Amino acid sequence: MSTDYKNINQIWSVIAVETLKRLGLKTAIICPGSRSTPMVMAFVQSLLDIEVISILDERSAAFFALGRAKATGLPTVLVCTSGTAGANFYPAVIEAKESRIPLLILTADRPPELRDCHSGQTIDQVKLYGNYVNWQIELAVPIADIEVLKYMRQMLIYAWERSISPIPGVVHINVPLRDPLLPIPHESNLQVRLLELLKSQLKLEEFLDGVRINTPLADIDNKLPILPEWQEYDRGIIIAGVSQPLKTQKYCLAIAQLSESLQYPVLAEGLSPVRNYAEKNPNIISTYDLILRNSKLAERLTPQIVILVGDMPTSKQLRQWLSSISAKVWVIDPTYQNLDPTHSKTIHLREWESRRVDRPYKYSQDKLKVKGNKEDSFIKMWLSAEIKTRQSVDKCFMQMEDICEAKLAWLLSHSLPSATPVFISNSMPVRDVEFFWRPNNSHIIPYFNRGANGIDGTLSTALGIAHQQQGSVMLTGDLALLHDNNGFLLKNKFVGHLTIILINNNGGGIFEMLPIAEFNPPFEEFFAAPQNVNFKSLCDAYGVGYQLITSWKQLKDELKFLPAEGVRVLEIQTNRQVDAKWRKENLDKFVI
Repeated sequence: MSTDYKNINQIWSVIAVETLKRLGLKTAIICPGSRSTPMVMAFVQSLLDIEVISILDERSAAFFALGRAKATGLPTVLVCTSGTAGANFYPAVIEAKESRIPLLILTADRPPELRDCHSGQTIDQVKLYGNYVNWQIELAVPIADIEVLKYMRQMLIYAWERSISPIPGVVHINVPLRDPLLPIPHESNLQVRLLELLKSQLKLEEFLDGVRINTPLADIDNKLPILPEWQEYDRGIIIAGVSQPLKTQKYCLAIAQLSESLQYPVLAEGLSPVRNYAEKNPNIISTYDLILRNSKLAERLTPQIVILVGDMPTSKQLRQWLSSISAKVWVIDPTYQNLDPTHSKTIHLREWESRRVDRPYKYSQDKLKVKGNKEDSFIKMWLSAEIKTRQSVDKCFMQMEDICEAKLAWLLSHSLPSATPVFISNSMPVRDVEFFWRPNNSHIIPYFNRGANGIDGTLSTALGIAHQQQGSVMLTGDLALLHDNNGFLLKNKFVGHLTIILINNNGGGIFEMLPIAEFNPPFEEFFAAPQNVNFKSLCDAYGVGYQLITSWKQLKDELKFLPAEGVRVLEIQTNRQVDAKWRKENLDKFVI
């Protein structure tokens, strides 16, 4: 490491980057700007150890960083200049907070004497992200003092820790910097003398000796708690909710062991990896949303207890059903968050490590063969309903030749290569996945932004996840893609491959499912909001591959072998009115 420091900003920035590197930082996203120059220069000098990526659009950069953090489980650093640059990170900050993803944000700022005096590119950046951060601090302005340098080192160590523990999230560090920003000497003789004194006191390896790799602890291993009280109930269900897929195999095994021990069916959310590890669990219920639309059957399937692992599934049908029954609900989640939007008789198991019980797990090929001494009619009812409903769904889609967007989720569940990372956009795609995604043994890895449930940053997040991976897929609607089309600017920085399956129904298809669709005007202009974009021209403008898909066979052929690099769009043009009509007429009819 060079010790030829020209000014105090340079030495602070180099030591800050070196500290983060030793803590375990792998990726830094840099947005162009002047005030952040010392930090940018220091990160660029660490290219051999940290991947440093320059991204023009701060909003897109933040979601790309979010995607990298989702894929790696490690904090990603975001760096920007002063002014409104940091404000553009806000949507991703909110999503990171709500979905518990670690981000470390460094916003450069003007020093105190240049604030509140109409100096250019200056806003109040202190506590910029309000309550959406795990922790925030404004660092002292860099000075040539070894004790203050120690303070900066410790604040960075603590910031890294707070971004990953006890709950992953966002940490914001505001960094005020005085001139000179470039690696040039101080003009003041006093500053030069102070810097020389600091350099004589600083032995870098000794100074950084206590900084060691600090990585997140796994939030789940292959054991879940089994409370004695649960074993007293014959009628129970386990809900495998929305979960970030960092420990997929262990998570799926933990759910399977819990189900086997208690002999409870597992209602597996489409965004949970459980559906893609069906060989581990013979008790998966994937069609619960459709089953619960039959009120008589839903009543017969009412449990005495509910065990929820992870966040509540997307399904409105499931949530309404849980709200209407009097079952006790246990939420297994080692955080402080309230994860029960149904306001049931809920008990949160937050500190459950000491209550875990080792139970042997044995897999049975026969879904209807139930082991143990419990009365098995309840689990048999659920599994029988699953088998019949699944057969009905599969038969419908196998016979469907016309392009219908509802079939896409079903087709992807058994057409993608093994272990493909798939980012699923919000609005109708995520709901079709929950309705129709078929259990399989492909080990597909689902990703999503369900923290705030918005369409912000869809493309950029997917690219962040797919970065450094050879073949990934995104399923999205046209409005979600257009809302973040600046993400295509990342193409030249992107390493890996992303296939974008674009459902173009020229508007917000999810609104067609809501009562407001009956009121036009204003529905078409203010809710459906068609944009009438030629996506081939859009792709050409960004240099992105494009293909129009007109048949199911053509789509399956394109997905058999995903390319190793590049970005491409496979556009499927649909009719949102026709598709909404199909859902309204068929969702209630799959249960026999």
